[in-house]
Amino acid sequence: MFFNTGYGGLNKNIIYGLLAILAIWTLASMDRSAWISLLLTLPAVLLSITFHEFAHAYVADRYGDTTPRSQGRLSLNPIKHLDFMGFILMMFAHIGWGKPVQINPSNFNSNKSVSFCETMVALAGPLANFILAVISAFVIAILDRIGADANNLVSIFMIFLTLFTYMNIGLGLFNLIPLPPLDGEKIFRNVIPYKFREWLDVNYYTLYVVFIILWIFGILEMIIAPMVSSVGNYLISGVMYLVNLI
Repeated sequence: MFFNTGYGGLNKNIIYGLLAILAIWTLASMDRSAWISLLLTLPAVLLSITFHEFAHAYVADRYGDTTPRSQGRLSLNPIKHLDFMGFILMMFAHIGWGKPVQINPSNFNSNKSVSFCETMVALAGPLANFILAVISAFVIAILDRIGADANNLVSIFMIFLTLFTYMNIGLGLFNLIPLPPLDGEKIFRNVIPYKFREWLDVNYYTLYVVFIILWIFGILEMIIAPMVSSVGNYLISGVMYLVNLI
């Protein structure tokens, strides 16, 4: 995500405390296979969020806004991009976010319009995740083609790559939902007529509450999960088909 959207007025300490309790409870009840899955999830989450937020910062910087650079966000250091709440959710629910990248549209010095620059900055994050998913799928297909999965370590690496592929697809699709505070809202507002943007501005926090309700009751996951599964399956099988043609 980009822009410092906050948490809609909710008390961060309460939310963080509840998430910490949830995480500790989950960790205490996990068996060996669940621990292995978690250990594979950790680097997948770190890489997915880092490249997503770095992409926002990089594109904003390319269009002339040095705000992300001045805040240390033009970096591939995961610590610069992690949001505690989004990180915990990515680890245990596979739906989350990183620390929003702040930008100042008035700093854009491109010959493109401000709306275009904002749209490209917003799109950069999900696009980075989709690119990572494609690259990961190609590595899976190549390893499968040469029969490298016979090795135990490579088998574990294949499991990681599969998880990484689906996670990046999920993060990309999730952030394209046209509700604040997600990237999709920034993209959506810049492709609709101006009068509708005014309506979005007036109802921003209402839509934010709608997002929170849909998220808490698992409705967003119900919508996104089948899409992630389908896209991931088609991507991996399609890439394997292409690699086998070579």
